[in-house]
Amino acid sequence: MIHDQADYTREGEAVHEPLLSEKGEETVDVREESPLPDELTREELTLPAPSEPEIARHYTRLSQMNWAIDSGPYPLGSCTMKYNPKFTEDVAADPNAAVHPDRPDRSVQGNLELQYRLQEFLADIGGMDAVTLQPPAGAAGEFTGILIAKAYHDHHGNDRSEVVIPASAHGTNFATAATAGYDVVELPSGEDGRVDLEALEAAVGDETAALMLTNPNTVGLFERDIAAIADVVHDAGGLLYYDGANLNALLGRGRPGDMGFDVMHYNVHKTFATPHGGGGPGAGPVGVTEELAEFLPSPRVRETNGEKGYERFEPAESIGKVHGFEGNWLVLVKAYAYIARLGDGGLRDAAAKAVLNANYLAERIDLAVPHGPFHHEFAATAGDRDAADVAKRMLDFGVHPPTTKWPEMVPEAMLTEPTEIENRSSLDDLAEAFDLAYADADEALETAPNRTAAARIDQVGAARNPRLSWQALDEE
Repeated sequence: MIHDQADYTREGEAVHEPLLSEKGEETVDVREESPLPDELTREELTLPAPSEPEIARHYTRLSQMNWAIDSGPYPLGSCTMKYNPKFTEDVAADPNAAVHPDRPDRSVQGNLELQYRLQEFLADIGGMDAVTLQPPAGAAGEFTGILIAKAYHDHHGNDRSEVVIPASAHGTNFATAATAGYDVVELPSGEDGRVDLEALEAAVGDETAALMLTNPNTVGLFERDIAAIADVVHDAGGLLYYDGANLNALLGRGRPGDMGFDVMHYNVHKTFATPHGGGGPGAGPVGVTEELAEFLPSPRVRETNGEKGYERFEPAESIGKVHGFEGNWLVLVKAYAYIARLGDGGLRDAAAKAVLNANYLAERIDLAVPHGPFHHEFAATAGDRDAADVAKRMLDFGVHPPTTKWPEMVPEAMLTEPTEIENRSSLDDLAEAFDLAYADADEALETAPNRTAAARIDQVGAARNPRLSWQALDEE
């Protein structure tokens, strides 16, 4: 049950935890013999004065002021923020996993076997023939995939200059294509929120290197015409690229390779429950069909010929390295552990519950939800209310709000992805927070949030002039 702000804080009370320096300081003598030059040493040092219990309480309170997936739902649309099972953290923390990546193959057979098996897992899940684990993030995986497509066209003498991208695609898609040297052709959506086949046929041609597509798309709709879309792109000599951001909706139930996709990246930090957010860590393995396998980054891992074991190798026409060694190793360990623990049945169940939860929540809230039914996410509209104001007011009801103002094809969008981990009670709380915030008075929306550690901030100023340390407070 959602409670009003008054249940959480006393009237007028601000949520605040002072800096350690504001709790008192003391100066200690640190004069000792030192081999360092005098200009690099000092005679005294000023340190915070709180005792150990006070410091422990200070950092505990700071952690409670933050929001995390361990605190409650994190329904950011198009960024799958799953709960991270603690057993995967235990596996990654095993001392046997802490192996220097430059050791010879014969001394790291266990690591190589795990990489090989993860390559096989991901290839099977995506319907691909070969996988590289090297890219360290989803955007890096996108870039790698488009570089592979570029290498493929160059190798076959195809002079291609354009990449077609739907208007609703992730911003990284546009940046990836441009960074790889391609001109971007933006594809408008049809009235039903899906790819407009007539517009696609008009957009592709002899200059088309690839179409970058997410399926289900950014508003949670499955591209029912995916087979026809693939035919249009392939008939023009282009490749079909799958952005794996929304793969969570398909696990064990649909494979991009079977839909006609030629290359894809996997966001293992989304789909396979390794930490996501706060800048990382991440990993963005890339899968390809057989005709693209020779262009994958090196090294890859394979079984050795004629003997039991594994080795690293360089594909024949490799684009080279896109990251050091085999990527973000411990993130990959967690992904392997998650897939191995759930198995085929568990992954299918995760996808089913993600779809069920999205549709249940979409039906449960008072906001209008265009189109549907949905897969893992949906885009509600705040209509004549400001979506950002509604989202900020939701914070006062003890939940994290969804993504707002995007995609632009839905006015005042509130893009929401509850994931499979939430139960009915949790979804009901989310729905109640949506409805209470949406129906609130203009004044309440315009001043929210009121019970968070930071009140309404100047978002433009914070982005353009960030203060990244507490010392910056003294510079004003």
